[in-house]
Amino acid sequence: MPSRPSRVVKEQHPTKKSFLDLESLNELPDSFAWGSFEDPCSIDNPSGYGPDSVPVINLQDPQAQQLVGLACRSWGVFQVTNHGIQKSLLDDIEAAGKSLFALPVNQKLKAARSSCGVTGYGPAGISSFFPKRMWSEGFTILGSPLDHARQLWPNNYNKFCDIIEKYQKEMNQLAKKLMQLVVGSLGISNQDIMNWADLLEGANGAMQLNSYPIRPDPNRAMGLAAHTDSTLLTILHQSNTTGLQVFRERSGWVTVPPISGGLVINIGDLLHILSNGRYPSVYHRAMVNRVQHRLSVAYLYGPASGVRVQPLPKLIDATHPPLYRPVTWSEYLGIKSEHLTKALSLIRINHNTNPSLTGLIGNDEPKSINVDSDKTILAVFG
Repeated sequence: MPSRPSRVVKEQHPTKKSFLDLESLNELPDSFAWGSFEDPCSIDNPSGYGPDSVPVINLQDPQAQQLVGLACRSWGVFQVTNHGIQKSLLDDIEAAGKSLFALPVNQKLKAARSSCGVTGYGPAGISSFFPKRMWSEGFTILGSPLDHARQLWPNNYNKFCDIIEKYQKEMNQLAKKLMQLVVGSLGISNQDIMNWADLLEGANGAMQLNSYPIRPDPNRAMGLAAHTDSTLLTILHQSNTTGLQVFRERSGWVTVPPISGGLVINIGDLLHILSNGRYPSVYHRAMVNRVQHRLSVAYLYGPASGVRVQPLPKLIDATHPPLYRPVTWSEYLGIKSEHLTKALSLIRINHNTNPSLTGLIGNDEPKSINVDSDKTILAVFG
């Protein structure tokens, strides 16, 4: 099995002057060279179906709730079809992302993310914790895209804004529907689900658009390093190019092939807490493609700012104590930005003083994970 992560390296974010036009580079700069990713524990299943494939769930299936629960327990990730989002909107958001990343670098830098900001154009937010740079560029949107869109297209920004705002609205509704299925699959009653839905009334999400240019030697470059998301759940649209991989114990890295019209659902750390560890957040990464550009759009869904996330009361009893203390999304993000893979452990309640609970407490980290050839630490937050 691959080795367990052991240490973290934190570097400074690249400055504006160090941004490169990745598509124009013939040789891979040393700063982007991660080593070989020929992982014997990787599973590549182009069909997307089979025992070692991420589950695909038709949300119109009468058994959808049970299937969602099984996928959450055994994988922490699943794909959905018949989810109610029009294929035309997925095509529109993909076209909007492509038009953004096709702009000249100097134009994109007009909407660059500030050193203390979270929105705009720039490298992945996890980049500063790795010794090597990632073969990707990103654009983060929180709330209205108007200000950044004006910087990118001074005279023609309305279409981009309209698509983004429509996508945000549709994703928010789908996220609420998925949350009801997930919480319901935990055996929570309809009334309890409605109570939780009330708490999510002010819930929202950030959007993360990522571009992964072609790389002739993809086994030496990393698109996006392994991480879990600091969300309740993440809804991902990926273009028709493979690259997304998820980590599963006993299987290793498993490719998640694109399904036309389908969406990938990742369980995040906050849902891990809400389920009292029953539904673990999933480690995932993005590999680089040799012949095709890849684009993804992630909707990172979390609770309203004042909501304290904690294990659902219905899941707690004498033999199943709460494993985590209450925490808000903003508080958790702060903890994770400082402590990375130890974030869940730092909010974990210590029950070791009660010998009757020995063996009931699981581990917050995967037992084994390999991200690069040097087998150094690489699991971080999203």
